[in-house]
This record gives sequence, C-alpha cells and structure tokens, in this order.
Amino acid sequence: MTGPESEGPQLRRAVCPGSFDPITNGHLDIIARASSLYDVVHVVVMINQAKQGLFTVDERIELIRQVTAEYGNVQVEAYHGLLVDYCKQRDIPAIVKGLRAVSDFDYELQMAQMNNGLSGVETLFIPTSPTYSFLSSSLVKEVATWGGDISHLVPPVVLEALKERLGKG
Repeated sequence: MTGPESEGPQLRRAVCPGSFDPITNGHLDIIARASSLYDVVHVVVMINQAKQGLFTVDERIELIRQVTAEYGNVQVEAYHGLLVDYCKQRDIPAIVKGLRAVSDFDYELQMAQMNNGLSGVETLFIPTSPTYSFLSSSLVKEVATWGGDISHLVPPVVLEALKERLGKG
C-alpha cells in the first residue's frame, strides 16, 4: 500500500453502518462522536434490495457527505453484502453503533456477537444523546409526510430534500 495510510502508525478506523433514509441528527450525533474517537470513520449506506427507500442510495450518500464534511475524517460509500465483509476487505476492526433503548440493545448484541464470530470485528456501542433517543428515519419520514415540523430532527439540507421529495416545499 502506498500513500498516507502506509506511513507512520496505523490509523484507527471504524465503520458506522445504516440505511440513512434519511440521515438524522441522531445519526450525526453518533458519527460526530465516532469521528472524535477514530482517525477515519467509514459511513456506509447498506443496500437492501428488498427495501424501497424514499431517497436513492446516491442521494443518501450525497446528503451524508454534505452534512459530515466538517469532520474531515469521514468517508461515505454504499455497500451491498455483509458488513463484516466490508470490514475485512478494508481492514477495519470496529463497528460503531448508536443505541437508543434496551430494545436496540437486544437486537444489536446479537448482531455484534454474530459479526465477531464471523470475522473478529468488534462492535462498540455509543448511547444516543437523550435529545435524540426517540428519533428514527422512519419517524422523521412519517412526521414530514403529514407536514409536521422536523426542523430540529434533521440537518437543514436534509429538511430541504425531504420537503422537495414529499412536495411540501
């Protein structure tokens, strides 16, 4: 390997996966905190062909790039397949996930144990800020569809994209 990643000490790298349809302030809270802990954070839009998103994968990637640009150490891309394969292909040893509630933990613990068993990749859980503990992309889309105020739940560029997509602008 050549370039900055081959010189000096190895960079601490982690991945923050999700569907991000759309990215919310809760997602950003976790990404920002991960970016302060790791040298490089890969935000990965996981592609699920069975789910029809409000935004295309390319639109989600562009929105994420716009709202994470200030961090300087976030890379954004899409991936179709097992997250642990993404991690192995890029030599990423850690997955960072946000937890909102005990119900998240039950599911995420199973995923973390499966991922570790498959590949040795560790999962680190960051508790979501209480401000965003109720927040999900699905809830944001539902409230926005009915014309509710979501301006405090998503970044301004995402708010504008939602208004345009839903014909509320």
